[in-house]
Amino acid sequence: MKKQIIDFILYLKVERNYAFNTQQAYERDLNQFLVFLQAQHVSSWSALDVQMLNTFIMQLRHKNISARSIRRYLSSIKGLLTYLVNQNQLEHNCAIQLRTPKITQTLPNSLNYEQLLQILQTTGNARFEDRDVAIIEVIYSCGLRVSELVGLNVSDVDLSQGFLSVMGKGSKIRHTPLGSSAQKAIRKHLEAHQSDALFVNKNGNRIGVRSIQNMIKKRALAAGIKINVYPHMLRHAAATHFLQSSHDLRSTQEFLGHASIKSTQVYTHLDFLELSKVYDQCHPRAKKS
Repeated sequence: MKKQIIDFILYLKVERNYAFNTQQAYERDLNQFLVFLQAQHVSSWSALDVQMLNTFIMQLRHKNISARSIRRYLSSIKGLLTYLVNQNQLEHNCAIQLRTPKITQTLPNSLNYEQLLQILQTTGNARFEDRDVAIIEVIYSCGLRVSELVGLNVSDVDLSQGFLSVMGKGSKIRHTPLGSSAQKAIRKHLEAHQSDALFVNKNGNRIGVRSIQNMIKKRALAAGIKINVYPHMLRHAAATHFLQSSHDLRSTQEFLGHASIKSTQVYTHLDFLELSKVYDQCHPRAKKS
């Protein structure tokens, strides 16, 4: 059973060209599911049935695992079983009978423009100040995922044309414009830069996601921002501000690198919230006296 999981992950990598992070998530989910099955004395995938799957889901619920995470587990399991059926290693996929739990739609946390400026204007580690400012500018300017940012190389930056080449989900490359502030920050950062990777840590190695998370959180706290600020909030802020200015959902989808416009539509709700806030503050008929 373990070997079949390994073969499936290799299939996702070679045949389906899944992103590395997605491969890791599938493998992590399936290995945890395998531990559960072994505890149930299940020795082959053909012995799996709907009742066992429901028991596994109930265990996840008792551990307060979110509906979104449970959906991901089921997606991983369904994907593996479908693969085994197509490889003639399994007669049928019992997981397709399961209903996936509904996800309560939650709006992503964001920052307003004034908070962004506060984070940029706060002085952090003097040795890495130029690097850190450039990181924040690039995430916000291009609406990047932090996983996309850490993979950037100097060769991905075209300052003469003002754009960035980004390797997104599914190993798809997209070209995104670089704002003038981001271009200026990158130029300053590159003055003392001697590495193929665009952003490196104190040891000269490619910077990691955790380092960026800690840096942004520290700068936000130093700026007096009380909420927990993390890199993805900068991406949400970029998307929200872009949509508010352009009123173009399709362009916002391209800007974010979303495969489906459904992923982008959440920002229309954010736009409405901003409109409601201004209405409540300014319209004489918004509130009863």
